[in-house]
Amino acid sequence: MDKLRCRGIRGAITLPGNDRENIMTATKRLLKEILRTNEVEIDDIAAIIFTTTPDLNAEFPAAATRELGWPQHIALLCGHEMDVPGSLPHCLRILMLVNTKKKAEEINHIYLEGAKKLKENKLALSGDKA
Repeated sequence: MDKLRCRGIRGAITLPGNDRENIMTATKRLLKEILRTNEVEIDDIAAIIFTTTPDLNAEFPAAATRELGWPQHIALLCGHEMDVPGSLPHCLRILMLVNTKKKAEEINHIYLEGAKKLKENKLALSGDKA
């Protein structure tokens, strides 16, 4: 029998601007895509860490989970990414920790919009193929 393990699922999306509506819409889209692609049940989520680039500060991305009606027991944390010169602007990132029987290589990390560049950079650095 496969053991239940805690796995991290990464996700990122770029936003067209810094306002509440953009942050909430993008966060919900990314969360839903992570769940759908990885066949995650909400009850299997242990915690979610949200980060934004410093140019996104109009709303806490974690607020989107409450609008989606997700349970209060999911641990949520928001923070800002390091302000590295030349880094991708207007970017929201998620690290979702889930309890699953999937192997690490079965996890699908989700990169949407301009954040697809982040996945390409990771693949180039690791030598892996998509």
